Amino acid sequence: MNLEQIQEMWEKDSKIDPDNLHDESLKIPQLHSKYYTLYNTITLLRERSREQYAKVRLERYNYYTGESNSETYAERPFPYKVREKDAIQRHLEADDKMNKVDMKIKYYDTMLKFLEEIIRAVSNRTYQIKNAQSNGINFQAGFN
Repeated sequence: MNLEQIQEMWEKDSKIDPDNLHDESLKIPQLHSKYYTLYNTITLLRERSREQYAKVRLERYNYYTGESNSETYAERPFPYKVREKDAIQRHLEADDKMNKVDMKIKYYDTMLKFLEEIIRAVSNRTYQIKNAQSNGINFQAGFN
């Protein structure tokens, strides 16, 4: 599941049928469950990515400091042994493997933020439906 799919699902699910408010109110628990399940799944994926990030960081740290095994350097030679903390940090920040995992974590963070907003909107849906019902009753009775 990616962000675009979640956005498309929410675009469909966010619509409230004003002529069928009773059924819309009954769908609230289902929507909450649907999006909270997604939220939990994405949270676990983000945590796995954080774990992967820590492993990749250690591997790349060892690579740049010359502490990796010889097979690693045979595949991808690195002729230097970086000793300064600042230099190691610069190499790690520019490392493609680390950046790939970091972008994955940021993507999951974006998905989670969007899902939090959806869950908040679903939780507030009861008030929106009650408001629509009372406005409909007032409109039918001739009140403004």
